Amino acid sequence: MRAMNRMRIALLTHSVNPRGGVVHTLELGRALHECGHDVTVFAPAREREAMFRSSPCRVVLARIEGRQKDLAGMVDERIVALKRAVEENAGRFDVLHAQDSIGGNALAELKAQGAIRRFVRTVHHLDHFDDAQLAHWQRRAWRDADAVLCVSDTWTHTMRATCGIAARTVTNGIDRARYGASFDGERDALRARFGIGGGPVVLAVGGIEARKNTSMLLEAFAVLRMRRPSAQLVLAGGASLLDHDVYTRQFLARAAELRLDVGDRGTPVIVTGALPDASMPALYRLADAVSMISLREGFGLVVLEALASERSVVVSRIAPFTEYLDDATCIFADPHDAASITDALVQALDGASGIDFVQAVPALLGRFTWQASAARHLEIYRRLNA
Repeated sequence: MRAMNRMRIALLTHSVNPRGGVVHTLELGRALHECGHDVTVFAPAREREAMFRSSPCRVVLARIEGRQKDLAGMVDERIVALKRAVEENAGRFDVLHAQDSIGGNALAELKAQGAIRRFVRTVHHLDHFDDAQLAHWQRRAWRDADAVLCVSDTWTHTMRATCGIAARTVTNGIDRARYGASFDGERDALRARFGIGGGPVVLAVGGIEARKNTSMLLEAFAVLRMRRPSAQLVLAGGASLLDHDVYTRQFLARAAELRLDVGDRGTPVIVTGALPDASMPALYRLADAVSMISLREGFGLVVLEALASERSVVVSRIAPFTEYLDDATCIFADPHDAASITDALVQALDGASGIDFVQAVPALLGRFTWQASAARHLEIYRRLNA
């Protein structure tokens, strides 16, 4: 095998939309590129779709053919698209690395056919699927991989204990410069666009999803509004391959019972939908507090983004958050208890969070850099190819 000083690396992700795993792929690719490596990012996409964030790496959009509406059909279309795109280039890569089950299955099929020798899989988190085919795909994507990585020790231990896989932890990072500026003009534009008043403003990123625990946040916010009648809850993002329609309808019905209007402008609860990537740093700066009371996460990049934006963040007192956060870097809440979440939000809004933005937060952010993540990935890539 040739010398591996400059590695040729393929990173596969499941979408062009701003989800945590896609952000991880792009930022890892950027860091590897800055280390002097040749990185190609593969992502399935329909006609006229484009990657949500620019990259210095080569980006190959694997065109999806067909219009399947059920989840298994959509997943299959994306596996086929990625497999086709990678197969055309497979021989030029030293490392092929999938960030999810879709890319993992594309590479597993190529490996079974002898088109590639090995591949790496990162598990951000695992889902529960009643559909047997979806469950099979999720299992195959890590089972057939030659190295399995996780973005937190929590999931590394889960993969070892429940799946018998000798996974290794390689954490996320944060681009502090991206979230460190003030963005005053953009903040004013967002306020005008969405009818956001004087606040206080609670921001949650990720849309309306059961995994994000959005309905429990709504319950907590309803109590907060009794104390702060001008408070607004902004729900941003939400582009997802999974179907959240039933949960969203239940959320809207409960909001109506609570007499909380939900809309895209000027309402107590504002749903922005997917926003341009360039708007997100300003949106964080617009908020008075950020909520991330998820029931399940691989790592929780939103937490680092909020802290890098110097915003207090309310976080579920569950792993993996308890793995890297403490009372000096966040406000913990019981994600199953609306009163606990309300109390945590009040602490954040009253400036009584106890979060140390002078020492503890900078120290935390300094531990999680994309450069460090890239260096750890390179160690594993080289060991795998030795």
